Amino acid sequence: MSLARRSLMEAAAARFGWRRAYGTTTQVDALLTEQTETAYTEAADHAALATAKNADVLAVQPGVLDVRGRILADVLYLEGVLTGARNRDLSPELTELLEDVVGHGHEMTVLLADTVRATAAAHASSGN
Repeated sequence: MSLARRSLMEAAAARFGWRRAYGTTTQVDALLTEQTETAYTEAADHAALATAKNADVLAVQPGVLDVRGRILADVLYLEGVLTGARNRDLSPELTELLEDVVGHGHEMTVLLADTVRATAAAHASSGN
């Protein structure tokens, strides 16, 4: 199946809340590689846009707030996944990894909130 067709099918499935599970580590590794390549390809565009757009501290704030909101929503979703894994007595290794992910996700949301506060503080201290 072509990448374009698979991507279209996966996008349509995601729209309806369906996700595909991958049964082998080879399939998972291929997907992770594809995600990473896509992210790094798009990162160059994001960096150029952010450099042009973020001319002062307050210009940084909306993007950081958006990212924090998305990450917080994802972390809360993952808390539900973790609860399900615990309730179903799934693999202890899986549960431990989910616990780590949830913990780090919450740490990231705290750091992002601190970053947003820093933009406001820097703006206020500059006298603007």
